[in-house]
Amino acid sequence: MYCRSCGKDLPETAEICVQCGSKPLAGRRYCQNCGAETDPKAEVCIRCGVRLLGGVKPEGQKDWLTALLLSIFLGYLGVDRFYLGYIGLGILKLFVSIVTLGFAAWIWWIIDIILIATGRLKDAEGRELYKK
Repeated sequence: MYCRSCGKDLPETAEICVQCGSKPLAGRRYCQNCGAETDPKAEVCIRCGVRLLGGVKPEGQKDWLTALLLSIFLGYLGVDRFYLGYIGLGILKLFVSIVTLGFAAWIWWIIDIILIATGRLKDAEGRELYKK
């Protein structure tokens, strides 16, 4: 197996690349099968014909664009927090919005939009949001 970020040859059981520090199957520059440099937008390696894994959304990972749109349009009700798995914070955000008629929740709403847009907010399991 080869690192998708730097192309270093790695054992099949590697959890992280010792050269660049990234997950071996994350990234888009090298084929995970043969190590050949690939086009970042390619779906298949032109050298060995294997489907590249860098653009595949891992199962269970939340989508960044969905989270951002939910935050922009329904974030004042806590829908973005529910989507990301923060049920308690979603309920609290909804409660604050209802009790204060939305006046106090708008600050939290703006902060969440900024956090999601900049990629600083992860889902409840600590995973980064998936960007295409």
